[in-house]
Amino acid sequence: MVKFLKPNKAVVVLGGRFAGRKAMIVKQFDEGTRERPYGHCLVAGISKYPNKVIRKDSAKKTAKKSRVKAFIKLVNYNHIMPTRYTLDVDLKDVVTVDALQSRDKKVTACKETKARFEERFKSGKNRWFFSKLRF
Repeated sequence: MVKFLKPNKAVVVLGGRFAGRKAMIVKQFDEGTRERPYGHCLVAGISKYPNKVIRKDSAKKTAKKSRVKAFIKLVNYNHIMPTRYTLDVDLKDVVTVDALQSRDKKVTACKETKARFEERFKSGKNRWFFSKLRF
């Protein structure tokens, strides 16, 4: 069978707190690990989407509306839905499995992920990824 859940693939999280949120696969574990003996992946996604910016907004208001809040999570393959989209945001060095081990490491990884997502949003690329999923 062809492996299509590869890094940088955009997915939609189906279960839990971030259900309906878009994320991207950072690292996949097809065979599982000792702690998680099933296929799963490390995802980084958007927990709070940027708001719509209009022309008459001030620079301050535009900056506030362009904020993104990110999350990092290990997710079972059954709880994500792959999409046809890919993102070329490099998060391999920032988001790692050991970043999830302690609270402060996770917070710093989330902040760096947030900065990279915001930079990507402001450049105007991957517009679909930064729009809320309507359902």
